[in-house]
Amino acid sequence: MLVKEILGSATGPVFSFEFFPPKKTEDWAKLFHTISELIPFNPSYVSVTYGAGGSTRSRTHDLVTKIQRETGLTVVSHLTCICSGKEEIAHILDDYSKHGITNVLALRGDLPPGSTSYEEATKDFPHAIDLVRFIVENFPETGVGVAGFPEGHPQTPNRLKEIEHLKAKVDQGADYIVTQLFFDNRDFFDFVSRCALAGINVPIIPGIMPVTTKKGLIRMSELALGARIPASLLKKVLEAENDEEVGKIGIEWATEQAQNLIDNHIKGIHFYTLNNAEATREIFHNIADSTKAV
Repeated sequence: MLVKEILGSATGPVFSFEFFPPKKTEDWAKLFHTISELIPFNPSYVSVTYGAGGSTRSRTHDLVTKIQRETGLTVVSHLTCICSGKEEIAHILDDYSKHGITNVLALRGDLPPGSTSYEEATKDFPHAIDLVRFIVENFPETGVGVAGFPEGHPQTPNRLKEIEHLKAKVDQGADYIVTQLFFDNRDFFDFVSRCALAGINVPIIPGIMPVTTKKGLIRMSELALGARIPASLLKKVLEAENDEEVGKIGIEWATEQAQNLIDNHIKGIHFYTLNNAEATREIFHNIADSTKAV
């Protein structure tokens, strides 16, 4: 089922989980145990990431098809412009279609380690809009999502231009927007308002990732391309005696974010799980009355 159909037919918020392909063979069993622990929460779909420069491309493909085959969940595969050619993308999408996988998230992506030139790495697809256009024109049965940045994209400091670029992707055929993680819901609602002013009318799904460790908080900020850490959250984490306490703080913070988003009638929430079920499971228990998921 296409994600746009899921979002269009839902009577309440939908929930989705994101995973990444393990680097070690022995970690695949652990990941599927995590997935099995989260399936009871009835995710509407799950997504699978690429590494920088598509470095996990083959593992992403293997994980996407394995989830589809063994769980029956709707799966969204990430695709990136970086180090991708038209022939290769066409081959991937053909193969996905044969496996019944009809949803992708089209991203520009990150440069692989050691690379400094986006121009050299994106010859066929200079920008995400080029990848969106290629998919829509050549694989019209495939649903396409794109990324949004509630706090602004660091490579586009002009926020008016940033939203123009986003609208161009929607006009080209993107079905929905899923955001990078953020810690202050006011940033998300401001982003949604900016999109509305620009005439963007597709669903915008907020991305949430709970803090689990002190080091993880800094790492998450880096992964989110510079996510702003509210002073009140930073204070709680820095004053925590250990990472177990940090994990509880992160779950409490993410729970409050999720509940506030639900109270404001968002279409759904996308949880970045980091391949770990515990924090996401606790958040769902906390918001059970709102989700009807348990």
